Amino acid sequence: MSSLLQQLLNGLSLGSAYALIAVGYSLVYSILLFSNFAHGGFLVIGGYICYYSLTKMGLGLLPAALLSLAGAGMSAVLTERIAYRPIRRRGALTLYLLIASMGMSIVIENFWVIAVGGRFRAIPPVIPTSPISVFGTTVSSFDLIVLAVALSLLLGLELFLRRTRWGLAIRASSYDVRTAALMGVDTDRLVAIVFFVAGALASVSGIFLAVRYTLYPQLGFITIKAFVAAVVGGLGSLPGAVLGSYLLGVLEMLVAGFISSQVRDIVVFLLLVVTLLVRPQGLLGRRLEEKV
Repeated sequence: MSSLLQQLLNGLSLGSAYALIAVGYSLVYSILLFSNFAHGGFLVIGGYICYYSLTKMGLGLLPAALLSLAGAGMSAVLTERIAYRPIRRRGALTLYLLIASMGMSIVIENFWVIAVGGRFRAIPPVIPTSPISVFGTTVSSFDLIVLAVALSLLLGLELFLRRTRWGLAIRASSYDVRTAALMGVDTDRLVAIVFFVAGALASVSGIFLAVRYTLYPQLGFITIKAFVAAVVGGLGSLPGAVLGSYLLGVLEMLVAGFISSQVRDIVVFLLLVVTLLVRPQGLLGRRLEEKV
């Protein structure tokens, strides 16, 4: 029983990291109807900004984290302005945006390989990782911190979407961005806000994943699993992205803990295939004509 509880808590912690990434995928998809595969690059950018802020600038965790959020968010906005906006304004197919995002993912990854090298780096021990007892089970305090921070940020995002003018504009544009534009919404600014929020949340996940594992230019590859979580939950649905992330995180840890860590990736992508076959719109998603 204690082993089961431990794996559940580990799964919720991993699912929290996935959720911060998956909501970024869903936010962008809800507005532009394409999957931004450069999203993993913002995670890496946030991780490296935090690392160098701690090691080279001597900042504390909070200032380094805030700088990481701002840097990754602005990088996402810059990526949208340079690579995606010209394509959007020409009225091109969303497939072209998808291809452009794949190219930007490679550009960002190789930038870090050239700039800092491909070796692994460890984030300084600024986040507690000591074991603590929860209901008679020993778990890492780091996992509980990840869960608490992720839930707080997700709640803040929900309040932003429900209580602010730009949140209302984002929700309206997720139904029909052209109609929202006709009603006076500045869609370019709205898209920039969406990318900034998505990039900032990805940077938080990047910090947590760099602490859990290590930091390296290909760390953004893990966002593929967050994308799977977003698809399982329903692309374009933020509650679906969160639900899919926690389901995926718990499933991974249960499979790794009670079956084998070597088959957990098989189970994850098998879940993706089953979802696309049985319910292509995901658990909480809307059925659409086009899903790229």
